[in-house]
Amino acid sequence: MGDLFLVRHGETEWSRSGRHTGRTDVPLTEHGREQARRLAPLIRSHRIGAAFVSPLQRARETAGLLGLPDALVDADLQEWDYGGYEGVTTAEIQRSRPGWFLFTDGVAPGPPDRPGETPEQVGERADRMLAKADAALEGTDGAVVLVAHGHFLRVLTARRLGLPARHGALFLLGTGALGRLGTEHGRPVVAGWNIRPREG
Repeated sequence: MGDLFLVRHGETEWSRSGRHTGRTDVPLTEHGREQARRLAPLIRSHRIGAAFVSPLQRARETAGLLGLPDALVDADLQEWDYGGYEGVTTAEIQRSRPGWFLFTDGVAPGPPDRPGETPEQVGERADRMLAKADAALEGTDGAVVLVAHGHFLRVLTARRLGLPARHGALFLLGTGALGRLGTEHGRPVVAGWNIRPREG
């Protein structure tokens, strides 16, 4: 079975300023587009059997710039629903909730269209996505690419390794970066992480 490539979308204005960007559909910055373009040769150097992408434009644009315009859109790849913390930075949240940490404390409830998710709920989505990725891997001799969002991909990595969703905290993934999940002796492993082309 091939590897699973995880791509976090390129930079946005909100990611640059540290604002929690869940379901708000912000575009890439020009730097974010360049990050995606620079990743494209890394993706093209592998045989890709299938690709999936979040429906949000920052991920879809990244997929297109990677050379994956036909990636299947899947709502399970959306970023964590931050509820009442959408658009708010960690520093701002910690003014009223000292010591707050997303992966253990979750989020404050939001409006009906953005109620927020617990770490466990994000983990359930990640498990569904992993089942779809595994089905695609079984049907191809290539890798499967998931183009999505930082916090979601961190939770997905934890679940792939058999860890609770909250352990996604251990897998920091920068914008415009690639993670590679593979196997060793039939067990899931991190084969590469925060991979980016060298600058200049």
